[in-house]
Amino acid sequence: MQLQSLAPTCFVSGQTFVEGQRVASFLIRGATEEVVRYDLLETEQAKFAVEGIVACRWVQVFKPRKAHENPERDLKLNTETLFLALADPANEPSVENTRLLQFMALMLERKRVLRPKGRTTDGLRNIFEHAKTKQLYEIEAGELSPEFFIQVQQQLSVLVGEPRKAVVAPTTPPPTTK
Repeated sequence: MQLQSLAPTCFVSGQTFVEGQRVASFLIRGATEEVVRYDLLETEQAKFAVEGIVACRWVQVFKPRKAHENPERDLKLNTETLFLALADPANEPSVENTRLLQFMALMLERKRVLRPKGRTTDGLRNIFEHAKTKQLYEIEAGELSPEFFIQVQQQLSVLVGEPRKAVVAPTTPPPTTK
């Protein structure tokens, strides 16, 4: 999945982002079925009219891109980059993001991108270490029930589209012998 890089201006007000400002980013599947990223000042969220289904949302502190920095590097959205964006401690947790983070943590642990480091002292969050950066992330522990996976599947379908239905050829009954 290709994702637009962070916009230099607020989608709502058109104001240019300044270093240190908090920018809210939304991934939304609109009427065209395309996933679009919207970046806006966190203070402008109340004025943002969502047209489509919100897959997820996160907040980041704006840092201007350096002249020699490769913007193409951030364009490819994968599980790891989405996890790192959503798990940033600057983000306020939401039910949707928490569910995605729990699922992505499972996937990334299996790929050895994240390493489990136990639970917090209160037992409410799992601790994971990012293999490359050694950064620790606390993700709310949850029950991995069938309902959880149904909700995650619905949420992921916003990002990647509905799964294609398998076409099953009609079967003919075996011939009967007399």
